[in-house]
Amino acid sequence: MEILKYGDPRSDIVLIQPVDDHDLEGIEREFAEIRSRSNMSFCLTAVKADNWNNDLSPWEAPAVFGKENFGGGASKTLEELLRLCADKSKTYYIGGYSLAGLFALWAAYQTDVFSGVAAASPSMWFPDFDVYMEQNVIRTGTVYLSLGDREEKAKNPVMATVGGRIRKAHELLKENNVNSILEWNDGNHFKDPDIRTAKAFAWVMDT
Repeated sequence: MEILKYGDPRSDIVLIQPVDDHDLEGIEREFAEIRSRSNMSFCLTAVKADNWNNDLSPWEAPAVFGKENFGGGASKTLEELLRLCADKSKTYYIGGYSLAGLFALWAAYQTDVFSGVAAASPSMWFPDFDVYMEQNVIRTGTVYLSLGDREEKAKNPVMATVGGRIRKAHELLKENNVNSILEWNDGNHFKDPDIRTAKAFAWVMDT
């Protein structure tokens, strides 16, 4: 996995974000937006996934668009990311956009290393993830969730479940005394992912 760092590498605050090529196109804009929203020093660590659908999916699932199935390789990816969190004197946050946002939320059920989760437009439609949240205990106290207000109007019937599921997730987190917010953004899934992710990270850092 390719690792790129933005900001102060000596900072006590480290933001971990799985990314793909599209994310990297806007990563500098995202970094600048986080910095404009927070006075804290931080290092944004972008980790490029080799195979997005495999590396970030918590378990195997059939394709919902295109022909590529989800491979269930999230556990291996998390092992690699945790190697970046070895310095116990630092504070780590994990976040991302779309499937990376779902991965970040899932990761917080596996480990207590992360002080917060920044899940921007996460793929909450992912099969059985709502059931997983009901049956397991999250190990962080701070979670940011967001969605575009047109995302649940998607023509794909699986992806159209995202609105109901993210509302359910937010309620579940609140019931479990997690400090959580659900923010609605204008537009569909593809509008301003860098800005949406920046808002997510800034919120968990400052909360």
